[in-house]
Amino acid sequence: MAHTFEELVEKQRAADEAHARVEALRDTYGAPTATPWPEIQTDTYETAWRAWRDLARDVQAAVTEHAKDENRPRNDIEAEVKRAAKTPSPEATEAPEDPAEGK
Repeated sequence: MAHTFEELVEKQRAADEAHARVEALRDTYGAPTATPWPEIQTDTYETAWRAWRDLARDVQAAVTEHAKDENRPRNDIEAEVKRAAKTPSPEATEAPEDPAEGK
């Protein structure tokens, strides 16, 4: 399946968000070797880690496919996608509508 550049950026953002979740859990729970985690924390962390891994794998495969389709170096596409994913999406930068303005 061919992916547009915008789709690649959204996939990268999803992977980045999943990675941030994993990092947040590590920060919250502490190192499992220093303080053993209860089973629920272990399960939560492992689920978050698997989600990140799967999303990262999917974006890597999509970038590879896109690079082949565009006949461009894969690392160039990956760098462009990562750079674009770090900038806020247009939806995130738009100011919310003021419900009072409609009155």
